[in-house]
Amino acid sequence: MPLGTLDRTPPPFFKQGATPLHKLIFFATLSILLMFCDVRWQLTLPLRSALSLLLSPAQWLSRQPQQLSTGVVNFFEERETAQNREQQSQAALLAQSLHAAQVDQLLLENRQLRDLLELKQRATPPSLAAQVIYDAADPFTRRVILDKGGVNGVILSSPVMDEQGIVGQVTRVYPLVSEATLIIDKDNSIPVLNNRTGARGVAFGESSGAPLLELRYMAANADIQENDILSTSGVDGVYPPGVPVAKVIKIERTADSMFARILCQPLGRAQGVRQVLVLNPVGLDEPKRPEPEVVKVPVKAGAKP
Repeated sequence: MPLGTLDRTPPPFFKQGATPLHKLIFFATLSILLMFCDVRWQLTLPLRSALSLLLSPAQWLSRQPQQLSTGVVNFFEERETAQNREQQSQAALLAQSLHAAQVDQLLLENRQLRDLLELKQRATPPSLAAQVIYDAADPFTRRVILDKGGVNGVILSSPVMDEQGIVGQVTRVYPLVSEATLIIDKDNSIPVLNNRTGARGVAFGESSGAPLLELRYMAANADIQENDILSTSGVDGVYPPGVPVAKVIKIERTADSMFARILCQPLGRAQGVRQVLVLNPVGLDEPKRPEPEVVKVPVKAGAKP
């Protein structure tokens, strides 16, 4: 066989293609080009949508074991929580039943004593249900906006409360909405009465901005203890008497001050409240204060007026 007819090419086993460096440069360039085209013209959006649609059953199946285990754990946790809440609710209901029976008896005795002394019966002020829309725009005040206004019967200085106690007071009234200042505002004050001792005082919003109340101008040796409940005294002609306001949580007595520093936790949800009850000020039903009498001093004859 002539030598010129021999196949001098190497066998396939020894053939070599592009080098790894060339492959890296090629695929890196192709990736960058595809990413640029995808960002610029959204070329791969239909492909991604189709792949997402095809893979959605597989994704749903892969999530089922985790969701099943989470559902089982949540079921038993919620079941235990519900049982504990039911027990607490039953205990609270029994305590409230006893308290309600005592309150009914006290109300009967109070009504009989008032009839005996010919005192005026306390009337329940009219109320209006409202909802908090949003907080006021001023970050330095504690105010909320209610969805009821003057056309709904809201009156300036109306007390605002929830199911736990006093929340605030209406300070501005517009036709369709109204603005209420919370009791934790540093410029707000409310007359209170200690349910244990009957001592009266004035609670102010804590000056540091914390959601607390400060019972000021109480003597350092005053009979007040932690966990004392403070309620409205009703002497201001705004808040109805006997509505819970706060609970004493901290008392600081120092030798260099004649007043104690008393911090109180509001019983009403002063933060995050949604549903409230707006009451008419109790002073609307009270008789007006008499005008001060002007005493005329007689002028002696011959004296200059």
